[in-house]
Amino acid sequence: MTRAQNTDVCVVGAGPAGLALSLMLLRSGVAVTLLEKSRSFARDFHGEILQPGGQRILDELGVLDAARSRGDRALRGFQVLERDRLLLDIDYTRLDAPYGRLLALPQRHLLETLLAACRTQPGFTYRDGHRLSTLTEEDGRRTGAVAKGPDGRPLTVRARVVVGADGRFSRTRALAGIDAGRTETFDQDLVWCSVPAPGRTTRHVRVHRAEGTAVLVHDTHPDRIRIGWTLPHRSWPAVAERGIGAVKDRLAAAVPEFADLVTEHLTGLSDLKLLDVFAARAPRWSRDGLVLLGDSAHTHGPLGAQGVNLALQDAAALHPVLVEALRAGDTSHARLARFQELRAPAADAVTRAQRLQAKAFFGTAGRAATLARAAAAHLVTRTPIGARITAKVAYGAAPVHVRTDLFTHPEPVPTGTGAADPARHASRAVHARKVHDDHRS
Repeated sequence: MTRAQNTDVCVVGAGPAGLALSLMLLRSGVAVTLLEKSRSFARDFHGEILQPGGQRILDELGVLDAARSRGDRALRGFQVLERDRLLLDIDYTRLDAPYGRLLALPQRHLLETLLAACRTQPGFTYRDGHRLSTLTEEDGRRTGAVAKGPDGRPLTVRARVVVGADGRFSRTRALAGIDAGRTETFDQDLVWCSVPAPGRTTRHVRVHRAEGTAVLVHDTHPDRIRIGWTLPHRSWPAVAERGIGAVKDRLAAAVPEFADLVTEHLTGLSDLKLLDVFAARAPRWSRDGLVLLGDSAHTHGPLGAQGVNLALQDAAALHPVLVEALRAGDTSHARLARFQELRAPAADAVTRAQRLQAKAFFGTAGRAATLARAAAAHLVTRTPIGARITAKVAYGAAPVHVRTDLFTHPEPVPTGTGAADPARHASRAVHARKVHDDHRS
């Protein structure tokens, strides 16, 4: 028997973008049904580095402290090391408080906090274990979604708008007949692993260049080191054939500081996770009654730790577009396309920056290239121009705030394992009033 329900917005995908948007809409008095194919948030190698721009959005939503109380690691910034030389040191502590740091926040902690906050709001329905089957349509307009539940029974969700927030391999996008716009922008893939590292810390996101490759390293919760090894695109099968011993030898040579941990704790290829690195941008992000959000609309590589932050900023940008469209009774492509106009330039800027970063830090380095990188590093680390570059990386080319002036429902009660700081809560309230005033002026 088919089940059915009505809602204002059906969001497909309970990642950072889908959950953050759901909470913003709920607090604006919009009913939301959220469909998620997984039954848990066990996502060990999904993006977890939060830039200051993403932190600020979560703070404006009132959930940053609660998410952090579940466990995170504060990091000072980015470093690049080449041949035992500190080539680049981007110090985030030079940025204005309270966001002068990077946060390594396990994605599970972020998602659990956002979901708990959504559950405090009226009008919210969460359907986990529900895989999208098809989109419903009337006269060329998307009118909802059909998903198959964990028991195999279909659920029909009738909605005024469907939001595809189901990631870089978005089924919503495919069912809407929108091309992913994939391009092989990068020459590298990335292999992730993590190892226990009690009492050991980097306090940075580091890139170690060695032997024609690069290895990314950063602290993660709880007391672990996360390692990302870059390889030539599509070369992993040949590397894997040589076995875990060869992999451990390469990693130990690239990051000798943690060679003992790599040798002890990596026991098989199953301890590693391959990420197919590519860029994509859909040519259109909306149709009548449907809009794509986050990775569903535009996909990026891991360089610069921008994925989660773009997702949160996208959600903050789409929120007022949807609220105003629903209030006007107009969810046409022409109305929803405003979101793409707002966010496509920021997405394109990240892709361009990542392309340059990949060539600069992962290419084969001769002496001339090393000297050129050193000159660029001097610019970033020691001049006012570098400070502006750091701020743009931290907050994005087009910084976004949450439109809290659209909220009609109260801030959720903190949902982490620790209480929020009352002083920070008061500071958020003052900041929110300033954002409202700036928006109205």
